Amino acid sequence: MLWLSAALAAIAFSLSTTVRSETDRASTAIDGVRCYYLAVGAVERAQLEMFWGMDRPDPPIPHDATSVDYQFPLGTAHVEILPEAGKLNVNQAPVEMLYKLLAALGADPERAQELALAIDDWRKPSAAATSLDSYYLSQIPSFRQPHASVQELEELLRVKGMTPELFYGTYVPSPEGSQGPRLLPQPGLADCLTVYGPDNRIDVNTAPLPVLIAVGVPPDVARALVARRRVTPFDYSGLAKFLEGAGANMGLLRVGGNSIVTLRATARLRLPNGQLGDLKRTVAEQVKFMPYGYDSPLHILRWYDAAWSN
Repeated sequence: MLWLSAALAAIAFSLSTTVRSETDRASTAIDGVRCYYLAVGAVERAQLEMFWGMDRPDPPIPHDATSVDYQFPLGTAHVEILPEAGKLNVNQAPVEMLYKLLAALGADPERAQELALAIDDWRKPSAAATSLDSYYLSQIPSFRQPHASVQELEELLRVKGMTPELFYGTYVPSPEGSQGPRLLPQPGLADCLTVYGPDNRIDVNTAPLPVLIAVGVPPDVARALVARRRVTPFDYSGLAKFLEGAGANMGLLRVGGNSIVTLRATARLRLPNGQLGDLKRTVAEQVKFMPYGYDSPLHILRWYDAAWSN
């Protein structure tokens, strides 16, 4: 009887542990779905508020805003506003500009030069085979590079020498002696390049630091510019005064830009005790606000069901 009681107790303990694990797993899955739709709702709300405020003097979201925070009964959402005007056109940027961008993203000079030339070879029409064509044909599976304009940025992941860390971004150690986190986020090519835009004039208020350096802004001036715009966004007169004081010129900088933006929302659920949970979900949407006269006021260009934000 004692051995039978011990065996039944072990079975009951194992069953209770399994049931608890499955319950926790189901609860986490439910929270993930709720968090996902919270992020989706934040993107749609930001999209509508930006559209409503396009011609209003007091828009719900300021025209120069780079982010907006929403408080919902179920949790919070942080929405980043990333205009394509703050990025370089991958199909039009000169090789030298691509080289400066890759170097600013942490690539060593030799690798930056090779990658810049490989991207140029990928996008440039060529009637004859180039030196890189044989490399791509030797891969498993093999493929031919298009020798045509880049249609989607993810094509660059197939360029010789490209790595996910350089494309998507990574974390780097913070400078010695600095206060704050030990690791700092470093953007990637996906944050700095776009397939949209007629030229490479970039928005000074939203361009990442590596893009500012790539278009010719001295590194020290670019860092000061980023610190200044965190306090107050630039207008044209303020930008001119800042650059004059720093001994730099306007170059390819501008204020504002096109109507294509990426809205990236990261949501967190509120726990029963009122605190925010650790679970996060991030989604993103690339939208173009259309001028008057079109059948639809906005067009959704891309949707990212599982985006990433640092």
